[in-house]
Amino acid sequence: MARAALTRVAEPGDELVGRWLAEYGPRSVVEALRADRPLPGVSSDRWAGLRARTRRAAPGRDLELAARVGGRFVCPGDREWPRQLDDLGHGRPIGLWVRGPCSLRFVALRSVAMVGARACTDYGAHVAAELAGALAERGWTVVSGGAYGIDGAAHRGALAVGGATVGVLACGVDRAYPAGHRELLERVAAGGLLVAELPPGDHPTRGRFLQRNRVIAALTRGTVVVEAARRSGSLVTARRAGGLGRQLMAVPGPVTSGLSAGTHQLIRDGAVLVGSAGEVTELAGHMGELAPDEAFPAVPRDLLAPQAGQILDALPAGGAAGLAAVAEGACTSPEAALARLHELSCLGFVERVGDRWQLSRGPSRHAEGGIPRTHHRD
Repeated sequence: MARAALTRVAEPGDELVGRWLAEYGPRSVVEALRADRPLPGVSSDRWAGLRARTRRAAPGRDLELAARVGGRFVCPGDREWPRQLDDLGHGRPIGLWVRGPCSLRFVALRSVAMVGARACTDYGAHVAAELAGALAERGWTVVSGGAYGIDGAAHRGALAVGGATVGVLACGVDRAYPAGHRELLERVAAGGLLVAELPPGDHPTRGRFLQRNRVIAALTRGTVVVEAARRSGSLVTARRAGGLGRQLMAVPGPVTSGLSAGTHQLIRDGAVLVGSAGEVTELAGHMGELAPDEAFPAVPRDLLAPQAGQILDALPAGGAAGLAAVAEGACTSPEAALARLHELSCLGFVERVGDRWQLSRGPSRHAEGGIPRTHHRD
């Protein structure tokens, strides 16, 4: 009850209150505020502000409001508390208001944050949705902030395949912010979780958005920035993730787009470039969760021995050449060149014209797929 009360008293990320909690415990902090016994390190003005907030704190009412929408309050030390949040030190949440059927601790065990620009491009929204869906199919939880743009695309991508997704809010879990995402946030709460440090009914502010980002970074095993301008708020999440030792990843975009400037700068500064769910899980997952090898299309020439390739390079692009010229161009003997030319003729790469040789005039063997046809010449 004391921690629930303090979520209405202190702002998220307040390290001074965090130190008080570590030293005195939540009940003693609340009692000191109510009895007007100032604690160390606080100015008189700030103490007065904290006491004013304490007077209107009603944790019982807040717990009832949360329960009405299917919410609950999770404290450090509870079975549902994700221990990775303790990495925030004195800035860790006092507690978390959680709404949804899942266990926060369990869904956060294999989770990746996906953040980016609110005013994203179609490219960014597509990439975010595809990545989120593929990660969810692999059993990963996609965590984001519920905002317009990349956040919304990530949540929708996970929901589209029936995966788990968590929305970390900068307001109460009973509020739909932004209002245009009311339906989306309800879907997230129905199948995943909505999480907030602020009690029911509280509204977002710019500072609360910034503090919300530290929870996203700490809760997950890695952060993927899909699209971001140089001053994007998602870069705050990225910096937090890097500072906490989490994996930091970024998706590249067109160099002509200002919304790719932030992700490109992250890559220059050391973030890992990713373009698929496999690459994300290789970094954020357990040892041995490797991305599958990319299968590139092979053309027939790729299968030739190096000596045969040198013979092909020695033949002119147009016209024919004699055996001596071919051997000299390939830096080999005429006998070795002739043997390779006969092999290439059987494979359909070259043809003989009198006592000279030329590239086959049929479909190109250099770029065409499939098995080359065999040419027979008298």
